[in-house]
Amino acid sequence: MADQDPNAPARFMDLQDPRYAYMFGFLQADGHLSEQSRQRGRLTVELNVRDVALLHEFRRLTPYNSSVVERARSTNFSSSSRTAVWAVSAHEARTVINELGVPYGRKSRIIAPPRTEFSRRDYVRGLIDADGSVGYTGKGHPFVSLTTASTAIGAYLCDFARKVTGAERTIKRNARDGVYNILYTNETAVQLASHLYYDGCLALERKMFSAASLSTWVRPADMPRAAPRRRWTTAEDLRLLELGDPVAAAAPLGRTESACRQRLTRLRTGRGPWLQH
Repeated sequence: MADQDPNAPARFMDLQDPRYAYMFGFLQADGHLSEQSRQRGRLTVELNVRDVALLHEFRRLTPYNSSVVERARSTNFSSSSRTAVWAVSAHEARTVINELGVPYGRKSRIIAPPRTEFSRRDYVRGLIDADGSVGYTGKGHPFVSLTTASTAIGAYLCDFARKVTGAERTIKRNARDGVYNILYTNETAVQLASHLYYDGCLALERKMFSAASLSTWVRPADMPRAAPRRRWTTAEDLRLLELGDPVAAAAPLGRTESACRQRLTRLRTGRGPWLQH
């Protein structure tokens, strides 16, 4: 084992430590565990060289021999792209990370939040830094987003953001590539980014900068606010099912025929109340 930094946490991958919670979220989203015979294998993270400082921080936080190596390679977008790779081979380190929830091999659909206690906002920030975005849309609207193939991760982010901001989201896979694209905009994005990216936290520097820039956003006076989404109640669902006709249900429920038709279809096909309640 390498000498541990005296300022590093006492126990490797204690997820109640904000730095390890962030690191674990990042590894789940953007790390790769591989294994070979005789307990050999590697944990790696490869990033654009502009983000190499984060990999050096991972190396500092890991009390096992690991390395950060820069390299140039060709990609679909550039004939020469410079990246940096952090790698650790220690079996003990890989075992700890695997048991916490980073599977070997392909993992995008099966990762899930840890089953042990963990620092939640730091974990979510790790996911966002690895597989999300923070910034402004082309129209100048603040946004925070996450792209994930994991239902458990998508649902967790929605629940976390709801508790922080009050914003409700339901998740649905993108028909084109089968992933979830979860997006928060305007005041909700500003509030969420402020909660996730706090002073002194471990984060990608460029996303920390983007999150800080969101705090200066003020809604233009001529920008309309969307009306709050009216949630379906259990009583409304039962009444809709009793009537069984969107046209007949619209008036007594105070909803449009289109809304009643969509809700009735969801209820009848088993995609019902738990999406909203």
